[in-house]
Amino acid sequence: MTTSEISAVRDVLQRSYTAWAAHDADAFAALYTEDATVVLRGMFHRGREALRAFMKDAFAGRLAGTRGVDDPQDIRIVGGDTAIVVSRAGVLMPGEETVPADRAVLATWVLARIDGNWLVTAYANTPA
Repeated sequence: MTTSEISAVRDVLQRSYTAWAAHDADAFAALYTEDATVVLRGMFHRGREALRAFMKDAFAGRLAGTRGVDDPQDIRIVGGDTAIVVSRAGVLMPGEETVPADRAVLATWVLARIDGNWLVTAYANTPA
């Protein structure tokens, strides 16, 4: 595990929250593999297009004006082309500076290095 690998993985997470802040569902979904899975409380999405459609609707509705935040607690590179990230995360509603405890989550990200680029291939979170 090299510093550059860790930086590259952190960059994917940062770009996901930059896309979130811009409410850009296309840029957000582009960080995921075609066959990615996303598990959220009560929801399961399979594939980049399903995630893009979900985020587009969410950004226009209940996530309008929000920002996602993420604080990686552990990053591991496994087998050279797989990264596992465990983080504390949440959604900041308009005007909030910290995530309220009842909306904080612990997230697990699985990223795969494909053609030299890290992409999210699985994501799940659970209440913290």
